[in-house]
Amino acid sequence: FEIERGEVVGIIGHNGSGKSTLLKILSRITEPTRGRAEINGRVGSLLEVGTGFHPELTGRENIYLNGAMLGMRKHEIDRRFDEIVAFADIGKLLDTPVKRYSSGMYVRLAFAVAAHLEPEILLVDEVLAVGDAGFQKKCLGKMSEVAGAGRTVLLVSHNMAVIQELCRHSLLLSGGRLVQDGPTEQVVSHYLSQLTADTMDAVMDTVEHPRRPFGMVPIIQKVTLQSSDGRYTTDFLQGEPVLLSVYYDATCLDQPLAGAGFALRSVRGVRVGGFNTYMGRQPPHRLPQRGVVRYLLREPVLTPGRYALSVSVGTHQSHVVDRVEGVINLDVHTVDVYGTGYLLTPEDGVVALDCEVDVAFDDGSLIARAPRS
Repeated sequence: FEIERGEVVGIIGHNGSGKSTLLKILSRITEPTRGRAEINGRVGSLLEVGTGFHPELTGRENIYLNGAMLGMRKHEIDRRFDEIVAFADIGKLLDTPVKRYSSGMYVRLAFAVAAHLEPEILLVDEVLAVGDAGFQKKCLGKMSEVAGAGRTVLLVSHNMAVIQELCRHSLLLSGGRLVQDGPTEQVVSHYLSQLTADTMDAVMDTVEHPRRPFGMVPIIQKVTLQSSDGRYTTDFLQGEPVLLSVYYDATCLDQPLAGAGFALRSVRGVRVGGFNTYMGRQPPHRLPQRGVVRYLLREPVLTPGRYALSVSVGTHQSHVVDRVEGVINLDVHTVDVYGTGYLLTPEDGVVALDCEVDVAFDDGSLIARAPRS
C-alpha cells in the first residue's frame, strides 16, 4: 500500500491481524520477515506503553531523549517543551523517573512528546484507550491539528466511530495480510459485515486462569461469547444480543452451588452493571453439580469500545466460591442507533439512552418532536 503526505489513515482488524506489528515495522522497531517499508519523513510513534522511554530517566529527560532520537536540536525541543508539559498535565512528577508513573500518566506524556515534537509521520496505536475521556478528546483534537498541518497520521483503533471521524482512508488487515485498502466508509462497512473474530478469543479455558483471585476454587471451567445466530465471536454491533455461557464443575464441593453471576466493566474500570441467577424471575434453589449458566444480554445498548466480563459462582448469595476477573473481552462497534447519522463514541458514556425529545416555544406550542429510537 501507499500513503501520501498529509493523509490520516485508519488501520483496523481483529486482534492478531497484524495492526501493531505493522506500526512497529514502520517505526523501525521490528524488521519485516520479507518485503520492505519505504518511509520518507521523520517518524513519531506512540505504541504500547513502555516503548520509546527509558524507565530510569525522568519525564523531563525523556522529552529531550526522544527529541534527540528524532534528530532535533536542543533549542528546537526547548521551543516545544512548555507545550508538551502543559498537554501531558503530569504536574510535579516531571522530574520523577517515569518507571513510577501510572499507565495513564505515562501515556499522556508519551502522546504529548510524539505529537508535539513535529514528526512528519505520526503513528498511534490503541494505547489511547488507557487515558480518560477528557484526555482522549485532547488527543483526537491534536491528531486533527497535526493532519491539518499537512503531516501524516496512521491510527490503529478498535473504535470505528473514531476511525470514521478522523480518517478518509483506511486499511483492513487479517492474518497479517492487507484485505482492503480504500475509503474509510467502505472499509469499515466491510469489516463490520464480516465480524468473525478468532474463536480462540471467544472461547476461554479458565481452569488455570491467571485472573482467578487467591483462595478461589477452580470450578469455572470455560467461558464463551456467541452472537444470536450461535457464532463464537467477541465482536458485536451496538444493540446486538450477546450470549455469555459459563461452564462449571462443582463435583469437588461438599455443598451444592446456589447461584452464579457476571459483571461488566469498561476498559477504564467503570462498572456498567451485572446480573446473577438470584435476579432471574424463577431463580433455581440450587445449580446442578456440573452444568452451564447462559446469560442472554439484550439491553442496554452499549457505546462503542471494549468491555471486560468477570464471572463468578457461589454456594449462597454472600459466599463466592470461584471468580475469574476480566476473563473475556467484548468489543462493541458503532452503528447509527438513533437513525439520525449521529455516531456515539466512548465520550458519550457507556450506554445509549432511550429518550424522547421535543422543542417548544415558551407558550408551549410545539416546534418539533424527535421520536424515541
